[in-house]
Amino acid sequence: MIPEIDLLIQHFEGKEWNSTSQRDFMEVLRQENFFNGKGANDPAFSARDRINRAPKSLGFVFLSPKIELTPAGVKLLKSKRKDEVFLRQMLKFQVPSPYHQPSDKAADFCIKPYLELLRLVRTMGTLKFDELQIFGMQLTNYHDFDRIVRKIELFRNKRTMHKGSYQTFRKEYLYHELKNIYNDRISRGETKTRESNDKSLKKFLETQSSNMRDYADACFRYLRATGLVAVSHIGKSLSIVPERLEEVDYILETVERDPVFVDNLVSYTSYLGNTHLPKLLTDNRVLLESKIRTEFPQVQISHSITLDELKDTLADLLEKRRENNIKAQIAEIKDYRQYNEIQHMFEQITHNDVYDAPLMLEWNTWRAMTMLDGGNITANLKFDDYGNPMSTASGNMSDIVCDYGDYMVCVEVTMAGGQKQYEMEGEPVMRHLGKLKKSSGKPCFCLFVAPTINEASISHFYMAQHLNVSYYGGTSTIIPLPLKIFQKLIEDSFKANYTPNPTHVRRFFDASKNIAMKCRKDGEDEMDWYTKIIQNASHWIELPNDPPPQPRRML
Repeated sequence: MIPEIDLLIQHFEGKEWNSTSQRDFMEVLRQENFFNGKGANDPAFSARDRINRAPKSLGFVFLSPKIELTPAGVKLLKSKRKDEVFLRQMLKFQVPSPYHQPSDKAADFCIKPYLELLRLVRTMGTLKFDELQIFGMQLTNYHDFDRIVRKIELFRNKRTMHKGSYQTFRKEYLYHELKNIYNDRISRGETKTRESNDKSLKKFLETQSSNMRDYADACFRYLRATGLVAVSHIGKSLSIVPERLEEVDYILETVERDPVFVDNLVSYTSYLGNTHLPKLLTDNRVLLESKIRTEFPQVQISHSITLDELKDTLADLLEKRRENNIKAQIAEIKDYRQYNEIQHMFEQITHNDVYDAPLMLEWNTWRAMTMLDGGNITANLKFDDYGNPMSTASGNMSDIVCDYGDYMVCVEVTMAGGQKQYEMEGEPVMRHLGKLKKSSGKPCFCLFVAPTINEASISHFYMAQHLNVSYYGGTSTIIPLPLKIFQKLIEDSFKANYTPNPTHVRRFFDASKNIAMKCRKDGEDEMDWYTKIIQNASHWIELPNDPPPQPRRML
């Protein structure tokens, strides 16, 4: 959201938000690769979908009469405390509002959704994704809060007593709830959805289930972005970060639950853009100083600094703690102490046993590349205050960058498969590699990792080995590896009686380039090249002319 808002203001501030500016915005957006898709069928609709929803609804931009940032939008782009800015706006988001007036057929809305979902997580202790999907999405009126809590408690009791498949139990329970929610609509036979001509009850329930899942997934991500909530990717659940319980309790006790200025657009937009509302615990200097003394007792607090300076001090301390946590994690990774866990995580990702598989694949691949040692390995994903993965890299950069001194490697990962893999990743991978070449001035290579590699991607990356395109910095050496082969590469590194070094990694890419040249000379095609680089990857430690081995580090 942040780079898209920034892009909107850079190019369109002061202009009208109409079909022309919307189409132009999508053209700029596609060039920046922030948007995963084409937006070609209806660019204006795609632009409204990106901007009219969260950026406008959360009060970061005004779109009428002209495009401009709100005070909250200015702070979002400039403040180092973006999670605090985001939290305030989420707590003010409400239905109904002058922006959101439910139709006569809609549910009874009277809620600040993120405030009540935060309350639900706090009340339940942990809230699983399935519980959020099935029950949390039913919370349209805060007066029903206790009823939703009882529903979740009953679900948990019945789940404990259930002896069969959990997935079957979950699906039957969800469909039972959906039938109750849409009872009137079903009884009138209004089961046709916009996406299909299929009027069957089965299709209707599948569609509503998918919609609830998408909303629940968005809520998961938004709550996580506040920094107040931790995600268990294995358990697929939310919980309050222990160190921030006091802040959450302060919010739940002080923020008004009723929607405000429902019929007054001027007052509502003023309230929504106000950077000081609602009040947070960190706005109370005494409580803020207490928090700093508790979490960072070594820090001396000057009474002369302003509240904003004190908040910046806390932000700097949290950033330093994040860096130290990541450094400690790297030390463990490089000693191969996390080898078994890393390999197990790849297996869980493969079997879809984690929440947010794309994020976990990116994070775990960074850990695996770090474990290979010998370079400065940087993940461009976002980490929370404790060094845990929070969100994937922005679309305009490589997922992982490995600096091996005299050369560099960018690593791109994706869960996408089939034709979608090529459409989403093909050109951006070459562009990211080209940017790295130009910015570093060094020889650069790319490793592309996915659960499966699509034939179109293989063809694209094979051609890239031969095409000398100045926009991409010349020819592009990109090795596509299925996740299983990448795991084998890591396993070989672990089993070797010496520590592989950057020379081993460099020759792996040089070998791929030589194979591509030989395939072209011998009249072989991209599948021959791909087969041979997979064979190479399976024995990369044993490539000829290995450098003198260094003794294996002690575990």
